[in-house]
Amino acid sequence: MHDPFPYPPPALLARLTTPLADALSLATLPLHIHELLLAALGYHLICRYLSPYLSSKLFPRIYPALNARTKLNWDVHVVSLAQSLLINTLALWVFWADEERGRMGWEERVWGYTGAGGMIQGFAAGYFLWDLSVCAVNVGVFGWGLLAHAVAALVVFSLGFRPFVNFYGPTFILYELSSPFLNFHWFFDKLHMTGSRPQWYNGMFLLSSFFCCRLVWGTYQSIRVSQDVWAALHYDPLTRTSKAVFEPDAGSVEIMRFAGDYPMPAWLAIVYLSSNIVLNTLNFYWFGKMIETIRKRFAESKDKKGGRKREDKEEGVMVEGLMDSSTLMTEIAEDEDMQFGGEDIMYDEEVEDKLRMESSFLNGKSTVEVKKTEVRRRKG
Repeated sequence: MHDPFPYPPPALLARLTTPLADALSLATLPLHIHELLLAALGYHLICRYLSPYLSSKLFPRIYPALNARTKLNWDVHVVSLAQSLLINTLALWVFWADEERGRMGWEERVWGYTGAGGMIQGFAAGYFLWDLSVCAVNVGVFGWGLLAHAVAALVVFSLGFRPFVNFYGPTFILYELSSPFLNFHWFFDKLHMTGSRPQWYNGMFLLSSFFCCRLVWGTYQSIRVSQDVWAALHYDPLTRTSKAVFEPDAGSVEIMRFAGDYPMPAWLAIVYLSSNIVLNTLNFYWFGKMIETIRKRFAESKDKKGGRKREDKEEGVMVEGLMDSSTLMTEIAEDEDMQFGGEDIMYDEEVEDKLRMESSFLNGKSTVEVKKTEVRRRKG
């Protein structure tokens, strides 16, 4: 199937990209460079302009009151939501419309190329390029772990431009089917709807989609791609039969036009399969964390609604007078929840802001003067 994107790459842009593509052995990159850059630019505009504008209009009492760090995380979640909806729609459409995919043998799945698969690679790589730029500029916010994840994701998806396992681009991008529910779960917390019925329903959809798309579908497809890569790694052209799937009578000349001599470097198989194993392992780990976090969310909400007190915390009453600063910081740390999600562990950035503000808030003093009575905890 040819690239369904209505506009071909500009000749000048494709020509400027060719030297880089040749140096990195990314033969099909010039054919999809416009989709990659268009996606990266679009996500930048959403994060920088569209999300702040719409969020301020839709949530005028919440979004403007957020600190700069939380606003950035909010805008990044908006981009993630937009990207997941777009790429999932495109990938599902390619599954339905690209009839050539269903007729592919293992050689075509490893070395073959279709324009539709290349389009998915282009839009996915554009998102990860944008993600890499955001994590690099804001490494203090997102951390080195997410920066490393962005680099790895961009590298792995860029391998599809060799082309290498271009067939599996739409397959593995369907991991993103769980991402909209993950983003909504985060937004419910910021909209003060933690423990609400909508968040409960969304949490069930999140766990169900994550389990089906990443653990079941993802594990099955990982086994398939491992079998194909293993076969390619041990491929011997001298023993190839004359009726191989990419022979002209199989109608796959166009599909295999970038395959060359069908080489399979050992480093390529090792890098791809190792990354696949790591991501699948993380998916199982994150699934356990998600269950734990959702259960904690609603258990705490139920306790609050039922008027029950937490039994595992030191209890006390904050009254007018002086309170030791270490006790105050312990309360802040205990009262704020950590939250986990999706491919990355998400934390409430407001906690760190509060902790970072300790020195200025306390003004160098070891005690805090309380102007009016405020009950913080009571003994049951």
